[in-house]
Amino acid sequence: MSNDSHGSSKLHSLTPSPSPEERGELPSLFGRRAGGEGAFPWRSVLAVVLAVCAQILLEPPGRRFGFAIPLYILAAGLTIWSAIKNEWELPPLPVQFNNTETFQLRAIPLLLSMPFMLAAFWAFGGGKFTRLNIALWLAALALLIFGLWARRAKEAAPVKTPEERAQGLMWFALIIAVFGMVVFFRLNQIDDVPGEPFSDHAEKILDVFDISKGQYNIFFPRNTGREAIQMYWSFLAAKIFGTGFTFLTLKLGTSLLGILTLPYIYLLGKEFGSPRVGLLTLFLFGISYWPNVISRIGLRFPLYPFFLAPTLLYLTRGLRTRSRNDFLLCGIFLGLGLHGYSPFRIAPFLVLAAFAIYVLRSQSKGTRQQAVWWLTITGVVSLVIFLPLLRYALDHPDIFSYRAFSRLGNVETSLPDSLLKVFFYNLGRGLLMFNWDDGGIWVNSLPHRPALDVVTGALFVIGLILLVARYARQRDWRDLLLLISIPVLLLPSVLALAFPEENPALNRAGGAAVSAILISALALDGLVSTVGVEKKRVFVAYGLTGILLAASVIQNYDLVFRQFNEKYLLGVWNTSAMGEIISEFRTGYGQTDTVWIVPYSQWVDTRLPGMWAGIPNRDFALWPKDFANTVKIPGPKLFIFHPEDADAENALKVLYPNGALSRYTLAVPGKDFIVLFVER
Repeated sequence: MSNDSHGSSKLHSLTPSPSPEERGELPSLFGRRAGGEGAFPWRSVLAVVLAVCAQILLEPPGRRFGFAIPLYILAAGLTIWSAIKNEWELPPLPVQFNNTETFQLRAIPLLLSMPFMLAAFWAFGGGKFTRLNIALWLAALALLIFGLWARRAKEAAPVKTPEERAQGLMWFALIIAVFGMVVFFRLNQIDDVPGEPFSDHAEKILDVFDISKGQYNIFFPRNTGREAIQMYWSFLAAKIFGTGFTFLTLKLGTSLLGILTLPYIYLLGKEFGSPRVGLLTLFLFGISYWPNVISRIGLRFPLYPFFLAPTLLYLTRGLRTRSRNDFLLCGIFLGLGLHGYSPFRIAPFLVLAAFAIYVLRSQSKGTRQQAVWWLTITGVVSLVIFLPLLRYALDHPDIFSYRAFSRLGNVETSLPDSLLKVFFYNLGRGLLMFNWDDGGIWVNSLPHRPALDVVTGALFVIGLILLVARYARQRDWRDLLLLISIPVLLLPSVLALAFPEENPALNRAGGAAVSAILISALALDGLVSTVGVEKKRVFVAYGLTGILLAASVIQNYDLVFRQFNEKYLLGVWNTSAMGEIISEFRTGYGQTDTVWIVPYSQWVDTRLPGMWAGIPNRDFALWPKDFANTVKIPGPKLFIFHPEDADAENALKVLYPNGALSRYTLAVPGKDFIVLFVER
């Protein structure tokens, strides 16, 4: 270990000179796989057609499972046949580096980081973020990163020909166009889709309101406990956009998280294939109903893929290039992800699985000891970032772990069957969610339809077959990692053992969308190369791709902006209309203290109408036993109650026989409510 506390000693580069692809130089947009020209790849094209037809037959309503399975079997057979004939191949994996880690460190910053870590851990004991503990925490992290960071020799930028510059501009314009369309999917109709909040949103808004009052919690115990990032992110969004403590603030915040995930989705596709794979992954992930819905809902759900994508990127790239710095970045995102959404707690297990797979494969020969060093770096960095939550978890283990253990064990209810039986039942349902049934949770999905659209779902099945075929031939650890990541990332949903009806769940399985859609993009890229192996067929290849992508866009748009929104509005209550009435009352009479909502079973959360009216910290509930107390209060009054609550209506009529009774009829059937206005 060398002492380089001032950065004066020269550290050797951890990687050899990067290849043109590593430098960001692009292959031809219409580049073809090596191997020359050949006959038209009818097996591959027919496999896609049959797989798409099979997936169409699995679309609700009117599913035809008996016809879909034979078609999928035929498609699988043709895919295997085309793989055997070397007709349809996945894009080649980027080259692996053979350099050796020098283990040169900066000793003094590393040693100094340790007392700062201990001091930060001690200072986090109050369960709140303070200027002191944040300063100690960041100092520890900065010293640790500086002590471990490897400086790389700067290389001169390659001189590009005019043709290469023009091609680069063309590629950049294409990426911007795709990114723009994806941003449209994330933000289009964000004020209206989804249209109404539910109780979880009330809890989040109250948490954000607490921050505005100086309660800087490390962990928010309300509603069985929530990690902190969304609350502070939403508070920042409220400040930047001036949207206040509203449902729109929550939706804007999570939609922006969905957008910020996209660059890493592109880079991840590039890491597992090529720039073109990255672009196709960006496209399919960006328009997919699954990531769009969990990004729009205004809850913590998109934080799972948001941190999973960079964690997986830097992990894979670090193992491929043997770059210490990538493991530092992996540790940073791994640690941050643990502050985001509880299903991300499975990510450390995926990291361990990746290192195990890497060490056991022949490609790691000569670097297995280094792999232990890289894993240690990743773990230590993530642990330092996790310090606030670690201290909170040790001080309040029951609160921190309640949500997870309530689903995993018998905290709230006993298991419906033996543990293994429920686990494998849940695992089977989880693995089928991509092409068959995404579960029954209506607040963040279209219940009981495939999680993927027709095109992406069909390509996913084909991609899995091709990935298994390539792994059988090449035994590359990256293919096995991508395959293993699917069941691992599904575990947060699968492990709802006490509540198997909550599995599968798009939100808890959100990380699996990253791997699944990447596999679909790999299959599509392979199809482009297969069909376009001859110059005269290049435009046929891109024409077929364009048709598939257009079909995917059309279906996903309909799924998100029509089908999901219609089903969602049937499940939530019309709190926005109640909020408008409260606002009108305030405008007319200058106060809202004499406005109440009578609770009713399975009805509105009585905090939400006030949030629409700009009153985030009041519960408008008035229970029937307290009706009589309102008579003593002077001034106009307003009571809102359920149309079927005859007891409340009769009791209020007795107290206020001269009150004006009105029924508010709304566009969504079954969401009406009654208002009793008392002028004096």
